[in-house]
Amino acid sequence: MAEFDVLVRGQEHDIAVVDGKFAAIGAALSGSAREEIDATTLSILPGVIDSHVHFNEPGRTEWEGFATGSAAAAAGGTTTVFDMPLNSHPPTIDASSFDAKRAAAEAKSLVDFGLWGGLVPGNLRELEALRDRGVVGVKAFMCDSGIDDFPHVDFTTLREGMRIAASLDLLVAVHAESQELTQRLTTEKLNAGKTTVADYLDSRPVEAELDAIRHAIDCARETGCRLHVVHVSSGRGVNLVAAASAGGVDVTCETCPHYLALTAAEMERIGALAKCAPPLRDGGQQQELRTKLADIATVGSDHSPSPPEMKQRKSFFEVWGGISGCQHLLALLIDAKLPVGEIARLTSENVAHRFRLAAKGGLEVGKDADFSIIDADAAEIVTCDSLHYRHRQSPYVGRKLRGRIVRTILRGQTICRDGKLRTQAGGRFVQPARR
Repeated sequence: MAEFDVLVRGQEHDIAVVDGKFAAIGAALSGSAREEIDATTLSILPGVIDSHVHFNEPGRTEWEGFATGSAAAAAGGTTTVFDMPLNSHPPTIDASSFDAKRAAAEAKSLVDFGLWGGLVPGNLRELEALRDRGVVGVKAFMCDSGIDDFPHVDFTTLREGMRIAASLDLLVAVHAESQELTQRLTTEKLNAGKTTVADYLDSRPVEAELDAIRHAIDCARETGCRLHVVHVSSGRGVNLVAAASAGGVDVTCETCPHYLALTAAEMERIGALAKCAPPLRDGGQQQELRTKLADIATVGSDHSPSPPEMKQRKSFFEVWGGISGCQHLLALLIDAKLPVGEIARLTSENVAHRFRLAAKGGLEVGKDADFSIIDADAAEIVTCDSLHYRHRQSPYVGRKLRGRIVRTILRGQTICRDGKLRTQAGGRFVQPARR
């Protein structure tokens, strides 16, 4: 009988897998295996944990769905995703909506998955049930979400929600943009008939993000809540989080590949496919953000797709604000020439640590054997045909990216090889450890 299920021969070390776990990691491992993989000319990275996707199922599956969304994630080297409480309908804001989403994911997901709950006006009594169901945390919008059934929180609701979350040991994530400032600027633009990309960018300045981050940090400091600020788009925003963390607040932040790869000027050139909120920033702010990676805990794709017609509006303010990006999270970081160790930290190790997933997050004996094999020197042009999303649109189409995902392996099983996906769903529900 073979000693191992899988044995990967790598450049720096070999990896052995037994029963879906890393069984041995070292140079020139001896022993036989049912499957041996030659990766001696390739790179090996721990499986990406994308903690910020919108797969929109159930209820808005025509936008995406776990089958297509998880296929795209797997093709890009991701082995675990955390699905946000919106834009599914109903949103994941109580026990019954959680159960419906978990059932949909278990039936269709190719990758392992965790689920976010929502923090919205009127559902504070549901937070304990969501905690007991195993949510990775609860998400609140500090400005309009763009979805009518997921309203933003006012400061009173956010503070009370954080107080309850602290008592339940729940992580709270916030979309940090000032409702007051963005609403006022948007109204001014629309009343003046200004509806271009540049007008949209002007309506969501970095000051709106900074103001909301300050308020969220103040609430976290007051309540003792664990806080995670998602999709931070500026170095100044990272500075606020880092300073608060140094001062004893339990706060971390995430950024996204599009803030590192695209600028406001490219949003004006590409148009609707590059619209997101917070918006892309200018080149100077992007460079400042890139210098702050050491103070950023995680990188998530914020994959937020929509049907093509929602990207086709005369007014840029009416265009759906979301980027389809989970398939290229890893490739974009490789293409940006981030060190391999930094990529592993931002996309796997830190994510598992912050969200308390002991079985995930690194090439380590005893953990789930989630990893990808990559040709870091190979370059490919992103085409519509190469996308696995339900709607094959992305701001990266036509872009040449360095870093080809040769294999994605989940718990020792190859789920994607050279772009060809395993057909049967096998993703499992994951949840944070309780303390």
